[in-house]
Amino acid sequence: MTAALLGFALFALVVTVVPGPDLLLVLRNCLRGGRRAGAATAIGAALGSLVWAAAAAVGLAAALQRWDAAFTAVRLVGAAYLVFLGVQALRSLRDGAVGGPPPSAGAGRVSVARGLRQGLVSCLLNPKVGIFFVAVAPQFLPEGRSVLATTMLFGVIDAVIAAGWLVLVSFGAGGLMTWLRRPRVARGLEGTAGGALIALGVVTAVDAARA
Repeated sequence: MTAALLGFALFALVVTVVPGPDLLLVLRNCLRGGRRAGAATAIGAALGSLVWAAAAAVGLAAALQRWDAAFTAVRLVGAAYLVFLGVQALRSLRDGAVGGPPPSAGAGRVSVARGLRQGLVSCLLNPKVGIFFVAVAPQFLPEGRSVLATTMLFGVIDAVIAAGWLVLVSFGAGGLMTWLRRPRVARGLEGTAGGALIALGVVTAVDAARA
């Protein structure tokens, strides 16, 4: 169980630090409302991720408890999705879409409450977060453990990692934004995440096919 939790935590960390919508929203709200607004946005996004994890946990538990073959099906679909995400990340590298200029700050000051709400709503309206849990959780589920409880635990781990990273970003927005926007750093993060996604997807597909 410990190995599964550590493996998921490491994978979640790699995926979390890659610049994405949540990070850009936190940075934007830091510019519009300061560090507190950025931190509130980070916490809102983490709470939204936890809601998606709960929904995914209930769905996975219901499916896998009713039909053993569903576990193999979920793993194969999840493996395909992970490979798809990895290929997308590597394509963005090839197309030069990584490491561009930061987004414009725009107009209008963001309060702490508004930042929290924006982070939460933004995450809840992103079904890819739920798909992430459905695709990734089965790859780390230890044999003999409760699917519902373990997936929820994965969700808590992911939410803590995401909140910690995004809050860190909000309190060091200037320097971190400059660092993350360096072409070499951005390409390195994107390439690492893409490679990790593809590798996990391929290994999972092979294991599922042998089962």
